[in-house]
Amino acid sequence: MSYIFHTFFYNPLYNGLILLLSWIPNADVGVAVILFTLFIKFILFPLSRKAVQTQLKLREIEPQLAKLKETYKDNREAQAREMMALYAKNNINPFSGILLVLFQFPIIIALYFIFLKGGLPNVDVSLLYPYVKGVFEGLTTPINMHFFGFLDISKPHVTLAVLAGLSQFAQIRLSLPKVEKVANPTFKDDMAQSINLQMRYVLPVFIGIVALNISGAVSLYWITGNLFTIAQELYLKHPKR
Repeated sequence: MSYIFHTFFYNPLYNGLILLLSWIPNADVGVAVILFTLFIKFILFPLSRKAVQTQLKLREIEPQLAKLKETYKDNREAQAREMMALYAKNNINPFSGILLVLFQFPIIIALYFIFLKGGLPNVDVSLLYPYVKGVFEGLTTPINMHFFGFLDISKPHVTLAVLAGLSQFAQIRLSLPKVEKVANPTFKDDMAQSINLQMRYVLPVFIGIVALNISGAVSLYWITGNLFTIAQELYLKHPKR
């Protein structure tokens, strides 16, 4: 597992950051993280677009789903079967967002190890690809970890942690549909309402707390990613789209 993680996530991310640093004036790590985040987001754009389109389609068929739930409320097996048939009819994969999460999670873990466990500011030359190693020779080491010359993003920062939590709240508020209250809620309805509330309010607080205890570079990655996702959702949800 460690070999797979380093081969497909840690090493490529590490080399990508070093390569970016060689192109950026004054080798600003913060700017490199922002640019690298945008690069990753553009690569994952087809997956994230699919997830947003799925959410929009789910909202369109909400009345039909509600009718199915009411019709088959006493037969959960039939209810699940009819719901899956409705999804198939409308070309909806309700699990499309899971793949996107699975791709991003190891990226965050890799960044954590890069910035907090020895990957920077002292560069491990043994991890560099031949081309990157040649470019790296022109960099001043150890790498300056100050974003715009004053914010050391190798350490946790309250400001970045708060922004990470707020941007997560804004992103979830935009993307997550509000669960409407029903007259006679079932246990499943109550559970959906509870999960919705936790996603809206508990998750952003949790992200902020985590960001207080990790590298500011990871927080910056999170903030940039959330802002990109917000812009993407506004673009895809535009009436003309």
